Amino acid sequence: MATTTNKFTEWTNKRFLLVDDFPSMRTMLRDMVRGLGVKYIDQADNGAEAVIALSRNKYDVVLCDYNMGTGKNGQQVLEEAKILDLIGPTCIWLMVSAEKSVESVMGAAEYQPDGYLVKPITESILHTRLNRIWTKKQVFKEIEEAYGAKDYLKAAKLCDVKLGTEKLHELELTRMKATLLLKSGESDQARAVFEQVMVEREYPWAKTGIAKIRMQNGEVEEAKAMLQEVITENPHYLEAYDQLADAQQKLGEFAEAEQVLQDAAKLSPNSVLRQKTLGTIALKLGNIAIAEKAFRKSVEVGTHSVLRTPDSYLGLARVCGQKNEPKEALKLLATVQAEFNTEEVRVRAKISEGLVYHECGDYVKARKSGDELGRLLRETAARPDPESCLEMARLLFAVGVKDAAADLLREVMKNNHDNDLLAADAQQIFDKARMSEAGAELINGARKEAGEIMDRGVMLWKGGQVAEAVDWMRNARKTLPSNVRILLNFSQIAIAAMRKNGYDAEMAVEANDSLILVDKIAPNQRRFAQLMEQLIDLTPKVEEE
Repeated sequence: MATTTNKFTEWTNKRFLLVDDFPSMRTMLRDMVRGLGVKYIDQADNGAEAVIALSRNKYDVVLCDYNMGTGKNGQQVLEEAKILDLIGPTCIWLMVSAEKSVESVMGAAEYQPDGYLVKPITESILHTRLNRIWTKKQVFKEIEEAYGAKDYLKAAKLCDVKLGTEKLHELELTRMKATLLLKSGESDQARAVFEQVMVEREYPWAKTGIAKIRMQNGEVEEAKAMLQEVITENPHYLEAYDQLADAQQKLGEFAEAEQVLQDAAKLSPNSVLRQKTLGTIALKLGNIAIAEKAFRKSVEVGTHSVLRTPDSYLGLARVCGQKNEPKEALKLLATVQAEFNTEEVRVRAKISEGLVYHECGDYVKARKSGDELGRLLRETAARPDPESCLEMARLLFAVGVKDAAADLLREVMKNNHDNDLLAADAQQIFDKARMSEAGAELINGARKEAGEIMDRGVMLWKGGQVAEAVDWMRNARKTLPSNVRILLNFSQIAIAAMRKNGYDAEMAVEANDSLILVDKIAPNQRRFAQLMEQLIDLTPKVEEE
């Protein structure tokens, strides 16, 4: 009698990585996967060793223990692998653990492993799970490759192609399509997909997706109500907590947002970024005990995480300032500069130093920090996000370094010339500094100058002077490195130039870098998705050998 072989159980040439701190567990897993005919098996006994292995080799399957004692845990290894693109779209990641607590499962689920296996594991369960996931991975392979290239529109179109043939995965393909449309700035199309799904069943992800779109459209109260319904019906759906806290902050309901994030932190306490956000809100409200606990937790869980952020250290330093503990604050500021050795962090640490001295009543040292900050701004082009720049300007005005504060606000407005809310915040800072008229003139002048720079490049392009337009916008991009409209216009004009004159690898890299920065500064932009698709279409395809 002839034997039949399922093509999805052909594991012979697949490469496995087994990560566990117990040699006996690694041996047991090795013997199990050998039962599949696997020849290539690597092992790591801790998280750091796993990351090194992942950076050196491309694996088809990773079986990773969740709790590995000191150092990185399984969740942190998975975060790093995804954020640093160490695993491909078809790589299977199974989290393995003796843990059954909600905390560990919820924490790992936030970073989307392909499965979660609770010890003890049988060979039959492992083989069945691997075969099922591998089959599914092949369905989504092309979609995830397009997503990885940030070609969100192509990925959404591929979802439609697969929906015509893959009925078994229809719901997940529909969810992915809606998410991709949302990332492409096609919010109306995304909403239609979410609403179509809701006719069948009120899935929490679909309802949260609609709420996110309503929030983007200014319907914040309606979005808040929907998210509250999601949490009531699905108390473990963490994304709804984060979105609800965002809506409440937009409505000025900071105490309510703080409570929502505290509830989420109880479910999944090991989120570096959520704890940081909770600490930031609590500090704004003056709830020092809550802020301190959240920032300390963020620092603690971030120690071995790729998601660790200087914000947690800087926030904790501010807490120490509020508690009149300048020594610990200064120690934290020294630590953050040593661990995040960038010009931007040095600038932000100097802001926090001045604020700490100011809050502790040491106005002489606060003024000295302000003077040093002014010097730093003159010597480096590094700037933090707009909100941090506004905070910097407030400090500089408070300690009497007015020229540096005014120059900084001018720079902020030139890079955000179409942001009316930011202009209003900047005007309030000038008002408080008793510079209302001069401030209004500076803000309007900065916005006008940025607009004229951008318009000049567009006029050259529309006048057929494509090469001149590229050069003009390239200089504009250097002058205003975080102006989203200039970044988008540069990319558009560069693409037009390549269509006219042929593909230019260096120009393509410039356009791609501009678009990647846009996606970081202001995600979910329709123009970003459209231009990225056009740029990828222009790129010559490399023939596989």
